[in-house]
Amino acid sequence: MSETVISVRNLTKRFGDFTAVNNISFDVYRGEIFGFLGANGAGKTTAMRMLCGLSYPTSGSGTVAGFNVMREGEMIKRHIGYMSQRFSLYNTLTVGEKIKLFAGIYGLSKQVTAKRSEELLARLKFSSERDTLVKALPLGWKQKLAFAFAGIHRPEIIFLDEPTGGVDPVTRRQFWEMIYEAAEGGTTIFVTTHYMDEPEYCSRVSIIVDGEVRALDTPTRLKQQFNAVSMDEVFRMLARDAQRGE
Repeated sequence: MSETVISVRNLTKRFGDFTAVNNISFDVYRGEIFGFLGANGAGKTTAMRMLCGLSYPTSGSGTVAGFNVMREGEMIKRHIGYMSQRFSLYNTLTVGEKIKLFAGIYGLSKQVTAKRSEELLARLKFSSERDTLVKALPLGWKQKLAFAFAGIHRPEIIFLDEPTGGVDPVTRRQFWEMIYEAAEGGTTIFVTTHYMDEPEYCSRVSIIVDGEVRALDTPTRLKQQFNAVSMDEVFRMLARDAQRGE
């Protein structure tokens, strides 16, 4: 059995009388690419915020990177990487300055920062862009850079909230190559997406509807279970009776 890096049981988040996330339970394993799907309003962003230490659950239990989701949010934030849907890259900084900033935020020494800066720029083929302002980069380059920043401190888990939104198919494919490379190195990737071909690339997929996990398995098994030809079809079957969402 692979090592468990995320484990939640009956995790619930309420806002007054509204239950955004209702008793969700699952485990995520080291090196896994875990897809988390749901329509707008289904509860996936609220669930991700709890797992990232950005919001405390109303009830339930769980751990992320070994830290308690009910009371150790600050420790969780230090031990994960996070790329939000609306990531900020401080466009007035150069690529090199931005690397130093993120390394400093995560407490890396100057020596480690210098080493990882060279590694990051070489891996992305950005060495010639060290002194380029971030705002001058194409959107796809910015997103690849944001993913690299999320992992500069070598976290166990990287959370990606719709990371490929708005980019062209070629850049999406390159981004997923980076995800696979990170997972092969032992990093766990927890990813949300609205592109219905992307769940096919995940190790396992969880589908959340009206705040509840309605399905969780490998893409192949989910398609077999629902007698579907694609994950898009599986998702539509589960989401069509949703009481909230888009």
